[in-house]
Amino acid sequence: MRTKRFIAMLLAIMLCLVAFAGCSKDESKTETGGKSENKTETSKKDKKEESPYKVTEPITIEWWHALEEQYSDLIDDVAEKFHATGTNVKLEPIYQGSYSDLNEKLIAALAANTMPALCVANTPYVAEYGASGVCEDLTSYIEADNFDIDDFGIGLIESSSYEGKPISLPFLISTQVIYYNKDMADAEGIKLPEKWSDMDEFLDAAAKIENGKTTRYATCVPGWDQWYFETYYRNAGVEIVTSDNKTDLDGQKAIEIAEQFKKWYNDGKINWCYGTNASTDMRQSFFDGKTFSVMHTSSLYNMYVDNCDFEVGMAWYPGADTHNSEVGGCILLIPAKNDQKTKNAAWEALKFLTSKDVNMEWASGSGYMPTRKSVLETQEGEDFLKEKPAFKVIFDNLDNIKPRIQHPAYPALSKEWMNAMAKSIIEDTDMQKTMEDAAKIINDTLADE
Repeated sequence: MRTKRFIAMLLAIMLCLVAFAGCSKDESKTETGGKSENKTETSKKDKKEESPYKVTEPITIEWWHALEEQYSDLIDDVAEKFHATGTNVKLEPIYQGSYSDLNEKLIAALAANTMPALCVANTPYVAEYGASGVCEDLTSYIEADNFDIDDFGIGLIESSSYEGKPISLPFLISTQVIYYNKDMADAEGIKLPEKWSDMDEFLDAAAKIENGKTTRYATCVPGWDQWYFETYYRNAGVEIVTSDNKTDLDGQKAIEIAEQFKKWYNDGKINWCYGTNASTDMRQSFFDGKTFSVMHTSSLYNMYVDNCDFEVGMAWYPGADTHNSEVGGCILLIPAKNDQKTKNAAWEALKFLTSKDVNMEWASGSGYMPTRKSVLETQEGEDFLKEKPAFKVIFDNLDNIKPRIQHPAYPALSKEWMNAMAKSIIEDTDMQKTMEDAAKIINDTLADE
């Protein structure tokens, strides 16, 4: 009898405990959209989802850039919009000169431990910086904040990565194009070349030579930067850096292309701009109608339109085995040597500066192209093309914009190549001998890596 009473009491106690637990659980619930959710679980969930890179205290950081005076109002406007988001980060944009100037200053700052929080760099420096450990690996930041890096497209992602790791993000991106005098083209029926094999016909039609003297060049090659002519080599299958870490610039196909450029120069059909004031002189020649077309960066579209009293057309580079161009412009990086608070602030600014809306502001206010695929499918993208219809040739060839050669020795290699081409073309030295000598130096440079 006592046993039965004991069992009954035990059951009653257990029922009370269950009821109490149920009440306790109910009291900790909140109604969300008609569903009950445990507050403790919600708190843990929110805590887990909060980014470990969030900036919680005010901090001022420097952003080093290479955007010239004409972009100062645009930079100020973007910085003001960033500050208006309520961020704890105050961003101070600082102009540091050209990409090469900025590179020298960044290396000096790294040595002195006085780095900026955020820095732009020309795309060829990515491999060099990656190999040297200059840049912060952004993988964990991207994953923590679910940052949609895939929206940039594979070519731009590869151009800002090293050994498969995103060590920077695409920022102000351009590519090589041919600007031409559309009024002249329409009046004289000049057709832009689609293939390298079309070049002779195009040059004959566009160049004007009277009594052995050129009065109008068909085109101008910016010989001060190999980026503007290396695409012709790569489209023809020349391996500027081979798989066994050598160069093929002294190979038969490379010599044929170089010799062809030289012949066109000697015939007075093209100009090879090199040396002091080369860029300024090339632009002025185009403005004045003394050059039918120029090979240049798409980022300068606004500049050409603003300075020409004729309609400026934009054409894709003529292709060969392939019809590609290369990524130009700059990326944004976070120096790895900075403390974590500074890196967190830099990441917050970096996300904003490369966001879709700000990307469109950069594109509209400069000659740089939209970098996000999603932008091209929006009303903003359509409006951009209405404002700058010449950019359709770029939109039509987005899949043909490929990464630049990513090799730590490429900046030194390309400078040697650029100087060798100018020497042979302008000083009329033997092209094969000049390029063979350059290839020896380049191979020694590659062997050191």
